[in-house]
Amino acid sequence: MDLSQVKIVVSDMDGTLLNSNHEVSKRFFELHAELKKRGIQFVAASGRQYHSILDKLSQIKDDLVVIAENGALVKKQEKELLVTPLKQDLQNELLQKIDKIEGAHAMLCGKYTSYFDGKSVPFLEQLKEYYSNYEIHESYEQITDEIVKIAVYHPVSAEEYIFPALIQYSNQLKVKVSGQNWVDLNHSRANKGYALQHVLNHFKLKPENALVFGDYNNDLEMLALTKNSVAMKNAHPRVIEVANYTTTSNDDFGVEKVLEKLLQS
Repeated sequence: MDLSQVKIVVSDMDGTLLNSNHEVSKRFFELHAELKKRGIQFVAASGRQYHSILDKLSQIKDDLVVIAENGALVKKQEKELLVTPLKQDLQNELLQKIDKIEGAHAMLCGKYTSYFDGKSVPFLEQLKEYYSNYEIHESYEQITDEIVKIAVYHPVSAEEYIFPALIQYSNQLKVKVSGQNWVDLNHSRANKGYALQHVLNHFKLKPENALVFGDYNNDLEMLALTKNSVAMKNAHPRVIEVANYTTTSNDDFGVEKVLEKLLQS
């Protein structure tokens, strides 16, 4: 891998930068300090909520560009670079469809606040890991916020129980399995690749200037954007197929090992 042209590092969070305990390593923050000295920008790109990403990376929050909600929201410090919300009529149709899927729980994701209904309360402890800013409403009809994503949770397998029931909407929006328990529904243009291209344009950079890490299907578009694409050892098979390189797992400092090579190049 030729890392000599890299000026921006982009990493997914869960299963990639975060270990299995949802933690960022001390080593990453040390490496980030070196990246900053060399003028290399770091971008956190996740299906997570904006504030949840900041919570994990609070030590470097003033230096971050954040691609949140699978690319539906892009923010550099206090400046919004991109917002791609869902259409209201489609949102209502999706909620009705999800309500008929046994075991499924829908969350409405606004730009900075997420909304759970009463049915999601039993799973609140699991959900709070990904949504630090949230409100609970008895009915989603009360929500007037602009919604950028619907996240659908299944306690066993999202790919097995949720994805088949919602794949019919793939001609209207992005339907992505984003983890063992999650399917994410976004505007058709809201994906990490589209968002990353927007970030590259903002910094006047080219795809070959980006080094990208990912592990799940919601990372595919951004991995396909650059030749410097790296899949984690623990990645979904489709991600390993699309990425040009692999590294060790998220529990074996896979991102950090490549960043060390970048700093040596």
